Amino acid sequence: MDLCYFYCMKKFVLSTLFMLLALGSHAGHDCFTIVVGKKASADGSVLLAHNEDDSGRLLVNIHKVPAREFRQGEAFALKSGLLLPHPPAVPGLLWLEIPESDFADSYVSEHGVTVTSDACPSREDRGELSEGGIGFSLRRLIAERAKSAREGVRIAGDLISRLGYNSSGRTYVIADASEGWLLHAVRGKRWIAARVPDDEAAVIANRYTITRVDLSDEDRFLGSADIIEYAVSRGWHDPRHDGEFEFARTYSDPGAYADMRNILRQWRGSDLLAAKPPKLDAPLPFSFRPRHGLRPRDLFKVLRDHYEGTRHDLSDRYRNGSPNSGKNRTICTESTQYAFVAQLRSWPAADIAHLVWIALRRPDSNAFSPWYPSMAGTPGGSSREKAESAWKNHFSPLPAQAFEDPDLAFTTYARLSEAVDRQYRGRIEKVQKIWRNFEEFLFEDLKDHEKEFSFLLQSDRSLARRIIDNYIHGLEYRKWFLAADLLKEMK
Repeated sequence: MDLCYFYCMKKFVLSTLFMLLALGSHAGHDCFTIVVGKKASADGSVLLAHNEDDSGRLLVNIHKVPAREFRQGEAFALKSGLLLPHPPAVPGLLWLEIPESDFADSYVSEHGVTVTSDACPSREDRGELSEGGIGFSLRRLIAERAKSAREGVRIAGDLISRLGYNSSGRTYVIADASEGWLLHAVRGKRWIAARVPDDEAAVIANRYTITRVDLSDEDRFLGSADIIEYAVSRGWHDPRHDGEFEFARTYSDPGAYADMRNILRQWRGSDLLAAKPPKLDAPLPFSFRPRHGLRPRDLFKVLRDHYEGTRHDLSDRYRNGSPNSGKNRTICTESTQYAFVAQLRSWPAADIAHLVWIALRRPDSNAFSPWYPSMAGTPGGSSREKAESAWKNHFSPLPAQAFEDPDLAFTTYARLSEAVDRQYRGRIEKVQKIWRNFEEFLFEDLKDHEKEFSFLLQSDRSLARRIIDNYIHGLEYRKWFLAADLLKEMK
């Protein structure tokens, strides 16, 4: 009896210690991303959905970076100070920025190349760096220099191979109107990328998901030529005992890879979308076929999810308070700073081909609304400063008043999320009903307006672009006013 008790307690203590170590391995940066291939969406677009999660008191700016041309000899400065030659010209960018942060920004270029990322800790502890390596600037360089997602993967891979990646590990998600890619960067000069099949979707939740690789199949895989040999040399993979090489199992930080907060979110995203929902106790697939052609609103639902209707919802239908701060890390959570769904299309006119549906702060208590990367500028209140100075000042400490600035839209959306959280069960239903009606109006209204935009762009592009900008700005102000009214009611 005593021996049995001792054995059980030993097993319990060891398993608890392992869980605590895993939970502590990368707390605070739990982003979430979905990629949908063009044959898996309802309208033939490639969809990229993302929740950006970062802890602390933060601010989100939305900038329009204008297209630019450069003279020979002009250079791009990395955070390390290393200078890289500018290409002759770069496209305009829509830039979602969290000031002072290295890894929280997302980009959509006027070419439709979209770049975002999820922290995915690796086991690498010796990664070679040259000139300080690359990290913060990588997304910007991809967005500025790539005309396609595949080209973006090659640009990123070349920079990582030359300079080395200077963080533990990360998945860069790069998409355009033709295809979506996941690129797993490992500290140092190794990386692997896989294309999401056109008729499938993929979910990423802070753990590497690429398993078996075949670098001879360049249609599906790109990466470091020595990705397997290096793992063997480090003792991470033994072909005689481990069988076929699997990247995720081999290169992942074991704690992050086994962390149930990550596994649960990856499973839940797949469970909500897949034709054959995966089992939680089985290996999760890199990608899957969805149950029907997916639309942006299907992805809005996933980005707002807290395991509602499952045994993993510890809020007991919100009776225990806000689900954003429970023990189970949810897809939408307390630290979600912004969410977006990029709808990347190949058939409309270039000026309206790509839509980015953006919700600031938590998407469960705020609405998504459409932005075009081709816009000449963003609405007033979208950012504290112009894009050029924001890039220069990105790592400068923000003044305390910036986080409560009533002239910034993000302040209103952040306050609304916080007010809903204080009385979640009593407030969320009304708030979501208002936003659901608003989004339904947007879908129908935008459909009608895009027909007009297409006609105007053929006859008078300059006038059309001014009309398009005014329309998008008007929608943003309308959303901001609705949020302010909701907040006023709660006070």
